[in-house]
Amino acid sequence: MYVRSHFEEARTDVMHQLMRAHPLGAMVTLSGGGLDANHVPFEMSADGAPYGTLRAHLPRNNPAWREHAKGMETLVIFQGPQSYISPSLYATKEEDARVAPTYNFMVVHAYGPLRVIDDAKWVRAHLERLTDALEAGRAQPWKVTDAPDDYIEKMLTALVGIEIPITKLSGKWKVSQNQPEVNRVSVERGLRVAGDINSVAMADAVAHR
Repeated sequence: MYVRSHFEEARTDVMHQLMRAHPLGAMVTLSGGGLDANHVPFEMSADGAPYGTLRAHLPRNNPAWREHAKGMETLVIFQGPQSYISPSLYATKEEDARVAPTYNFMVVHAYGPLRVIDDAKWVRAHLERLTDALEAGRAQPWKVTDAPDDYIEKMLTALVGIEIPITKLSGKWKVSQNQPEVNRVSVERGLRVAGDINSVAMADAVAHR
């Protein structure tokens, strides 16, 4: 990923925070047929490897866990808030028409070897942790144990676990850092007026970067 220095995010804890807040990762692997991408909800653990460990599960009939090239890195892309930035949001537009549209975004690329874990107990423990994390904000969180045991056991036979020790993390926070302060202020204001979830999250990022 190309990252200009003023857009670089190198803090591991900040990247981990985005990965947990947006756990659906695009997992890119190499197989005999070329590149393959699967969109998978990941459990992010700060333990292990230089930059933590990703854990997930795949349907057993998904060939990605069998056909990925052994010894090759897997890439997982986590996309955070994103917003189109219109030139009309720049305060300097009134003085100089030389402004152009762009896109603001926050993204993390995580790299590491893919390890397959074909173990029902491991998969169940992982599913319970992942579900608990994703249900945490609900008034009445659903738990894996709420479903009948025979249903869960049958489901587990159709799943395979995967684990990716993270050997490299790359973060890019493109949140108007290259603009003068007057434009950062006007961009933040315009995004808050837009009012949708992504725009408000991006406004916060522009304000606090």
